[in-house]
Amino acid sequence: MAYIGKTPTVGNFVKLDALTASATASYTMQVDSVNFSPESVNHMLVSLNGVIQSPTTSYTISGSTITFASALTSSDSIDFIMVYGNVLDIGTPSDATVTNAKTNFVSTSSAAGLQIKGDGTTDGTLQLNCSQNSHGIKLKSPPHSASASYTLTFPNNDGDANQFLQSNGSGVLTWADGGGSFAPDNWQYFVISANQTMSANASTTISGWSGGAITSRLIYNLGTQYVTESSGTFSFSTEGYFRVILRVSGSTSGSTDSSGYIFTTTDNSSYGDAVDVNFSKTASGGFNFYLDTILKITDTSNHKVRTAIYAASNNITVAGHGGNATRQRTYIRFERLGTTAWV
Repeated sequence: MAYIGKTPTVGNFVKLDALTASATASYTMQVDSVNFSPESVNHMLVSLNGVIQSPTTSYTISGSTITFASALTSSDSIDFIMVYGNVLDIGTPSDATVTNAKTNFVSTSSAAGLQIKGDGTTDGTLQLNCSQNSHGIKLKSPPHSASASYTLTFPNNDGDANQFLQSNGSGVLTWADGGGSFAPDNWQYFVISANQTMSANASTTISGWSGGAITSRLIYNLGTQYVTESSGTFSFSTEGYFRVILRVSGSTSGSTDSSGYIFTTTDNSSYGDAVDVNFSKTASGGFNFYLDTILKITDTSNHKVRTAIYAASNNITVAGHGGNATRQRTYIRFERLGTTAWV
Protein backbone atom coordinates (compact mmCIF):
# COMPACT_ATOMS: atom_id res chain seq x y z
CA MET A 1 0.00 0.00 0.00
CA ALA A 2 1.30 3.46 -0.90
CA TYR A 3 1.27 6.30 1.66
CA ILE A 4 1.63 10.04 1.42
CA GLY A 5 4.38 10.93 3.81
CA LYS A 6 6.01 8.58 6.25
CA THR A 7 4.84 4.97 6.16
CA PRO A 8 3.12 4.14 9.47
CA THR A 9 4.92 1.66 11.69
CA VAL A 10 2.71 -1.25 12.68
CA GLY A 11 3.84 -3.79 15.24
CA ASN A 12 4.69 -4.45 18.84
CA PHE A 13 8.48 -4.32 19.17
CA VAL A 14 9.58 -5.96 22.39
CA LYS A 15 12.95 -6.82 23.92
CA LEU A 16 12.47 -9.82 26.19
CA ASP A 17 13.89 -10.10 29.68
CA ALA A 18 17.53 -11.28 29.79
CA LEU A 19 18.05 -15.05 29.96
CA THR A 20 21.01 -16.78 31.65
CA ALA A 21 22.31 -19.84 29.82
CA SER A 22 22.59 -23.09 31.75
CA ALA A 23 22.79 -26.81 31.05
CA THR A 24 19.44 -26.98 29.25
CA ALA A 25 18.04 -26.22 25.82
CA SER A 26 14.67 -24.76 26.88
CA TYR A 27 13.97 -21.37 28.51
CA THR A 28 10.86 -19.39 29.45
CA MET A 29 10.48 -16.05 27.66
CA GLN A 30 9.18 -13.13 29.72
CA VAL A 31 8.59 -9.39 29.53
CA ASP A 32 8.68 -7.57 32.86
CA SER A 33 8.64 -10.99 34.58
CA VAL A 34 5.42 -12.01 32.82
CA ASN A 35 5.42 -14.96 30.41
CA PHE A 36 5.40 -13.83 26.78
CA SER A 37 4.31 -15.86 23.74
CA PRO A 38 5.32 -14.56 20.28
CA GLU A 39 2.91 -15.24 17.43
CA SER A 40 5.51 -17.25 15.49
CA VAL A 41 9.20 -18.10 15.43
CA ASN A 42 9.63 -15.91 12.35
CA HIS A 43 8.80 -12.74 14.33
CA MET A 44 11.93 -13.13 16.46
CA LEU A 45 15.60 -12.10 16.36
CA VAL A 46 17.77 -14.21 18.68
CA SER A 47 21.48 -13.61 19.36
CA LEU A 48 23.54 -16.40 20.95
CA ASN A 49 27.25 -15.87 21.67
CA GLY A 50 27.22 -12.87 19.33
CA VAL A 51 25.71 -14.85 16.43
CA ILE A 52 22.18 -14.31 15.04
CA GLN A 53 20.35 -17.64 15.14
CA SER A 54 18.26 -19.11 12.33
CA PRO A 55 14.55 -19.58 13.15
CA THR A 56 13.23 -23.18 13.18
CA THR A 57 16.79 -24.45 12.61
CA SER A 58 18.70 -23.06 15.57
CA TYR A 59 15.65 -22.67 17.83
CA THR A 60 11.93 -23.29 17.97
CA ILE A 61 9.18 -21.88 20.19
CA SER A 62 6.08 -23.30 21.86
CA GLY A 63 3.98 -20.73 23.68
CA SER A 64 6.36 -18.85 25.95
CA THR A 65 9.12 -21.50 25.72
CA ILE A 66 12.14 -21.18 23.42
CA THR A 67 14.13 -24.33 22.74
CA PHE A 68 17.58 -24.23 21.17
CA ALA A 69 18.79 -26.99 18.84
CA SER A 70 21.09 -28.31 21.58
CA ALA A 71 21.58 -27.80 25.27
CA LEU A 72 23.60 -24.76 26.27
CA THR A 73 26.20 -24.45 28.99
CA SER A 74 26.87 -21.81 31.58
CA SER A 75 29.65 -20.46 29.36
CA ASP A 76 27.19 -19.62 26.61
CA SER A 77 25.61 -16.16 26.39
CA ILE A 78 22.04 -15.47 25.27
CA ASP A 79 22.76 -11.91 24.17
CA PHE A 80 19.17 -10.79 23.49
CA ILE A 81 15.86 -11.86 22.09
CA MET A 82 13.81 -9.33 20.10
CA VAL A 83 10.20 -9.84 19.05
CA TYR A 84 9.02 -7.70 16.17
CA GLY A 85 5.32 -7.87 16.78
CA ASN A 86 2.33 -9.86 15.69
CA VAL A 87 0.71 -9.16 12.34
CA LEU A 88 -1.12 -5.79 12.52
CA ASP A 89 -0.86 -5.90 16.34
CA ILE A 90 0.11 -2.60 17.94
CA GLY A 91 0.73 -4.44 21.20
CA THR A 92 0.13 -3.00 24.66
CA PRO A 93 0.49 0.81 24.77
CA SER A 94 3.11 2.08 27.17
CA ASP A 95 1.95 3.71 30.39
CA ALA A 96 0.69 7.30 30.01
CA THR A 97 0.91 7.15 26.20
CA VAL A 98 -2.89 7.12 25.62
CA THR A 99 -3.92 10.74 26.19
CA ASN A 100 -7.36 12.24 26.82
CA ALA A 101 -7.48 13.30 23.20
CA LYS A 102 -7.13 9.66 22.11
CA THR A 103 -9.96 8.39 24.31
CA ASN A 104 -12.67 9.88 22.16
CA PHE A 105 -15.62 7.80 23.39
CA VAL A 106 -18.72 8.57 21.32
CA SER A 107 -22.20 7.37 22.30
CA THR A 108 -24.83 6.56 19.70
CA SER A 109 -28.54 5.90 19.88
CA SER A 110 -27.84 2.18 20.14
CA ALA A 111 -24.51 1.89 21.97
CA ALA A 112 -22.74 3.43 24.94
CA GLY A 113 -19.50 5.31 24.35
CA LEU A 114 -17.70 3.30 27.04
CA GLN A 115 -18.51 -0.23 28.17
CA ILE A 116 -17.06 -1.85 31.29
CA LYS A 117 -17.30 -5.61 30.81
CA GLY A 118 -17.51 -8.45 33.29
CA ASP A 119 -15.18 -11.46 33.10
CA GLY A 120 -17.84 -14.16 33.29
CA THR A 121 -17.70 -14.25 37.09
CA THR A 122 -17.33 -10.67 38.31
CA ASP A 123 -19.84 -7.98 37.31
CA GLY A 124 -18.59 -4.94 35.38
CA THR A 125 -17.15 -2.36 37.79
CA LEU A 126 -15.96 1.22 37.30
CA GLN A 127 -13.53 2.56 39.91
CA LEU A 128 -12.91 6.25 40.60
CA ASN A 129 -9.57 6.73 42.36
CA CYS A 130 -8.33 9.43 44.69
CA SER A 131 -5.60 11.83 43.54
CA GLN A 132 -2.86 9.49 44.80
CA ASN A 133 -4.50 6.38 43.31
CA SER A 134 -4.20 4.66 46.69
CA HIS A 135 -7.95 4.04 47.12
CA GLY A 136 -11.22 4.77 45.36
CA ILE A 137 -14.92 4.04 45.06
CA LYS A 138 -16.60 1.60 42.68
CA LEU A 139 -19.79 1.65 40.64
CA LYS A 140 -20.89 -1.92 40.04
CA SER A 141 -23.45 -3.51 37.71
CA PRO A 142 -26.31 -5.64 39.09
CA PRO A 143 -25.60 -9.39 38.87
CA HIS A 144 -26.25 -11.45 35.74
CA SER A 145 -29.12 -13.20 37.55
CA ALA A 146 -31.04 -9.91 37.73
CA SER A 147 -31.27 -9.64 33.90
CA ALA A 148 -31.14 -5.88 34.47
CA SER A 149 -30.99 -3.48 31.53
CA TYR A 150 -31.92 0.12 32.22
CA THR A 151 -30.68 3.69 31.81
CA LEU A 152 -30.48 6.33 34.54
CA THR A 153 -30.78 9.91 33.27
CA PHE A 154 -29.40 12.51 35.67
CA PRO A 155 -31.04 15.92 36.42
CA ASN A 156 -30.04 19.15 34.70
CA ASN A 157 -28.52 20.63 37.89
CA ASP A 158 -26.89 19.59 41.17
CA GLY A 159 -29.98 20.11 43.35
CA ASP A 160 -30.32 21.87 46.70
CA ALA A 161 -28.94 21.07 50.14
CA ASN A 162 -30.37 17.91 51.78
CA GLN A 163 -32.07 16.70 48.58
CA PHE A 164 -31.71 13.19 47.14
CA LEU A 165 -32.08 11.60 43.70
CA GLN A 166 -35.56 10.26 43.02
CA SER A 167 -36.60 8.12 40.03
CA ASN A 168 -39.84 8.55 38.13
CA GLY A 169 -39.99 4.78 37.61
CA SER A 170 -38.60 5.05 34.08
CA GLY A 171 -35.01 5.92 35.00
CA VAL A 172 -35.36 9.72 34.86
CA LEU A 173 -33.84 11.13 38.06
CA THR A 174 -34.89 14.36 39.77
CA TRP A 175 -33.92 16.01 43.02
CA ALA A 176 -36.40 15.62 45.87
CA ASP A 177 -36.51 16.79 49.47
CA GLY A 178 -35.28 14.27 52.01
CA GLY A 179 -36.67 13.32 55.37
CA GLY A 180 -36.00 10.78 58.05
CA SER A 181 -39.25 10.37 59.96
CA PHE A 182 -42.78 11.70 60.18
CA ALA A 183 -41.96 14.79 62.21
CA PRO A 184 -43.04 18.28 61.07
CA ASP A 185 -40.36 20.48 59.61
CA ASN A 186 -42.76 23.40 59.96
CA TRP A 187 -46.22 24.30 61.09
CA GLN A 188 -48.57 27.12 60.21
CA TYR A 189 -51.65 28.45 61.98
CA PHE A 190 -54.68 30.30 60.65
CA VAL A 191 -57.09 31.83 63.16
CA ILE A 192 -60.43 33.63 63.07
CA SER A 193 -60.50 37.05 64.69
CA ALA A 194 -64.24 37.84 64.46
CA ASN A 195 -67.21 35.61 65.28
CA GLN A 196 -68.92 33.98 62.29
CA THR A 197 -72.58 32.97 62.30
CA MET A 198 -73.72 29.81 60.46
CA SER A 199 -77.37 29.82 59.41
CA ALA A 200 -79.62 26.96 60.45
CA ASN A 201 -80.33 24.12 58.01
CA ALA A 202 -77.26 24.88 55.90
CA SER A 203 -73.63 23.86 55.40
CA THR A 204 -71.38 26.91 55.51
CA THR A 205 -67.66 27.22 54.72
CA ILE A 206 -65.68 28.65 57.60
CA SER A 207 -64.03 31.86 56.40
CA GLY A 208 -62.47 34.97 57.84
CA TRP A 209 -59.14 33.23 58.40
CA SER A 210 -55.87 35.10 58.86
CA GLY A 211 -52.32 34.00 59.56
CA GLY A 212 -51.62 33.78 63.26
CA ALA A 213 -49.32 36.43 64.70
CA ILE A 214 -46.34 35.41 66.80
CA THR A 215 -46.84 36.61 70.38
CA SER A 216 -44.84 36.32 73.55
CA ARG A 217 -46.89 33.26 74.49
CA LEU A 218 -47.59 31.47 71.23
CA ILE A 219 -45.53 30.58 68.16
CA TYR A 220 -48.03 30.34 65.33
CA ASN A 221 -45.57 29.70 62.51
CA LEU A 222 -42.39 27.67 62.19
CA GLY A 223 -40.20 27.11 59.12
CA THR A 224 -41.17 27.76 55.52
CA GLN A 225 -44.84 28.62 55.04
CA TYR A 226 -46.40 26.49 52.29
CA VAL A 227 -50.12 27.23 52.75
CA THR A 228 -52.17 30.25 51.68
CA GLU A 229 -55.88 30.99 52.21
CA SER A 230 -58.51 32.82 50.16
CA SER A 231 -62.25 32.96 50.99
CA GLY A 232 -61.99 29.87 53.18
CA THR A 233 -60.00 27.78 50.63
CA PHE A 234 -56.48 26.65 51.55
CA SER A 235 -53.90 26.09 48.78
CA PHE A 236 -50.43 24.52 48.86
CA SER A 237 -47.23 25.81 47.26
CA THR A 238 -45.38 22.48 47.53
CA GLU A 239 -46.21 18.80 47.54
CA GLY A 240 -45.84 16.58 50.58
CA TYR A 241 -47.65 14.96 53.48
CA PHE A 242 -49.55 17.52 55.53
CA ARG A 243 -51.22 16.98 58.87
CA VAL A 244 -54.32 19.17 59.15
CA ILE A 245 -55.75 19.92 62.61
CA LEU A 246 -58.99 21.91 62.95
CA ARG A 247 -60.25 23.21 66.28
CA VAL A 248 -63.60 24.95 66.40
CA SER A 249 -64.96 26.75 69.42
CA GLY A 250 -68.43 28.27 69.32
CA SER A 251 -71.97 28.31 70.63
CA THR A 252 -75.50 27.46 69.51
CA SER A 253 -78.68 29.50 69.80
CA GLY A 254 -80.64 26.40 70.84
CA SER A 255 -80.70 22.61 70.68
CA THR A 256 -79.10 21.20 67.56
CA ASP A 257 -77.53 18.11 66.01
CA SER A 258 -74.74 19.47 63.80
CA SER A 259 -71.51 18.45 62.07
CA GLY A 260 -68.03 19.78 61.38
CA TYR A 261 -65.94 18.93 58.31
CA ILE A 262 -62.54 19.09 56.69
CA PHE A 263 -63.28 18.98 52.96
CA THR A 264 -60.69 18.25 50.24
CA THR A 265 -60.61 18.38 46.45
CA THR A 266 -58.26 16.77 43.93
CA ASP A 267 -59.64 18.64 40.90
CA ASN A 268 -60.04 22.17 42.34
CA SER A 269 -63.80 21.75 41.99
CA SER A 270 -65.52 18.77 43.64
CA TYR A 271 -65.09 18.65 47.42
CA GLY A 272 -65.59 15.63 49.66
CA ASP A 273 -65.14 15.22 53.40
CA ALA A 274 -61.76 13.85 54.48
CA VAL A 275 -62.87 13.71 58.11
CA ASP A 276 -65.97 14.88 60.00
CA VAL A 277 -67.53 14.96 63.45
CA ASN A 278 -71.11 15.14 64.75
CA PHE A 279 -72.03 17.08 67.86
CA SER A 280 -75.36 17.51 69.66
CA LYS A 281 -76.69 20.20 71.95
CA THR A 282 -79.92 19.88 73.89
CA ALA A 283 -79.98 23.59 74.67
CA SER A 284 -78.17 26.76 73.76
CA GLY A 285 -74.57 27.02 74.91
CA GLY A 286 -70.93 26.55 73.99
CA PHE A 287 -69.15 23.67 72.25
CA ASN A 288 -65.68 22.61 71.07
CA PHE A 289 -64.51 19.95 68.64
CA TYR A 290 -61.27 18.82 66.99
CA LEU A 291 -60.66 17.21 63.60
CA ASP A 292 -57.29 15.72 62.66
CA THR A 293 -56.21 14.12 59.36
CA ILE A 294 -53.15 13.60 57.12
CA LEU A 295 -53.31 14.56 53.44
CA LYS A 296 -51.02 13.61 50.57
CA ILE A 297 -50.59 16.67 48.36
CA THR A 298 -49.16 15.81 44.93
CA ASP A 299 -50.81 18.48 42.72
CA THR A 300 -50.51 22.01 44.05
CA SER A 301 -52.89 23.34 41.38
CA ASN A 302 -55.82 21.06 42.21
CA HIS A 303 -55.36 19.69 45.75
CA LYS A 304 -57.03 22.10 48.20
CA VAL A 305 -58.77 22.18 51.57
CA ARG A 306 -61.89 23.81 53.03
CA THR A 307 -63.58 23.59 56.42
CA ALA A 308 -67.32 23.77 57.05
CA ILE A 309 -70.05 23.60 59.67
CA TYR A 310 -73.49 22.12 59.08
CA ALA A 311 -75.96 23.85 61.40
CA ALA A 312 -79.14 21.85 61.89
CA SER A 313 -82.16 23.39 63.61
CA ASN A 314 -80.57 26.54 65.09
CA ASN A 315 -77.88 29.03 64.19
CA ILE A 316 -74.29 28.34 65.19
CA THR A 317 -71.69 30.98 66.01
CA VAL A 318 -68.03 30.12 65.43
CA ALA A 319 -65.90 32.03 67.94
CA GLY A 320 -63.03 34.28 66.88
CA HIS A 321 -60.31 35.52 69.18
CA GLY A 322 -61.94 38.95 69.45
CA GLY A 323 -58.75 40.90 68.94
CA ASN A 324 -56.72 38.98 71.52
CA ALA A 325 -54.08 37.17 69.42
CA THR A 326 -53.02 35.02 72.38
CA ARG A 327 -56.37 33.18 72.30
CA GLN A 328 -56.72 30.03 70.27
CA ARG A 329 -60.47 29.66 70.06
CA THR A 330 -60.93 28.58 66.43
CA TYR A 331 -57.90 27.69 64.39
CA ILE A 332 -56.57 25.38 61.69
CA ARG A 333 -52.97 24.16 61.75
CA PHE A 334 -50.99 22.68 58.85
CA GLU A 335 -47.90 20.60 59.62
CA ARG A 336 -45.71 19.47 56.73
CA LEU A 337 -44.44 16.01 57.69
CA GLY A 338 -42.23 15.29 54.69
CA THR A 339 -42.16 14.62 50.97
CA THR A 340 -44.40 12.31 48.96
CA ALA A 341 -41.28 10.31 48.03
CA TRP A 342 -41.59 8.39 51.31
CA VAL A 343 -44.57 6.32 50.19
